[in-house]
Amino acid sequence: MKLTDNTKKGAVALTIVFVIFCVIAFVVPFEKNGVFWAGFVFGLLAILAQAPIWMIAFKGAKSARSKFYGIPIARIGTIYLIVQLILSLAAMFLAWVPVIPAWPFILVFLIILGAAALGTIAADVTRDEIERQDVQIKRDVSKMRELQSLGNSLANNCKDESLSPALKNLAEELRYSDPVSSEATVETETELKHLLTELQASLLDEDTAAANSLCQQAQATLAERNRICKLNK
Repeated sequence: MKLTDNTKKGAVALTIVFVIFCVIAFVVPFEKNGVFWAGFVFGLLAILAQAPIWMIAFKGAKSARSKFYGIPIARIGTIYLIVQLILSLAAMFLAWVPVIPAWPFILVFLIILGAAALGTIAADVTRDEIERQDVQIKRDVSKMRELQSLGNSLANNCKDESLSPALKNLAEELRYSDPVSSEATVETETELKHLLTELQASLLDEDTAAANSLCQQAQATLAERNRICKLNK
């Protein structure tokens, strides 16, 4: 797997944090008891956990938008790392106090680890849902974008001055129509595309009467679609 520059920089930063943490842990003459080892082990876990968290945050992130959606997940990992390292160092210093048991530290560290894991999962699920909705919206607006493009083409290419105002009005109505399609609008959109296609053929044949009739039918069908859109909101 090819590593990006940001991945390499992140790996270097984590390595530096790891080295500094280990140096502090074993150079400073801490009491090596249960409290010390609880702080050290969970601090080490927080550092190592950044790799899978970053992988989850930026999995398949090819566009700037998908990378942006991964930032909240990466932020959870960073906050967890900072909080855990601070508490781990505090535990190591408190290891000098012989009367303090290790189990409260272990319990607190487990709760923090669990909160970070749940936060990461929740943020990942939210990100996936947002990306799914983005794809759905893009797919939903594609039909109306096609109809709008066809309407503009008809209005711009019409050479009949008597028909041109009606076509421009139809193109304008298409432009300001609700762009999001749904199951309820499929039938009217199919009919609308059929009418616009026939209208295009009539213009090519210079059949003004047929084109005028088809334009009126298209406006009526579009009005029906707009009514359906309002009813389904």
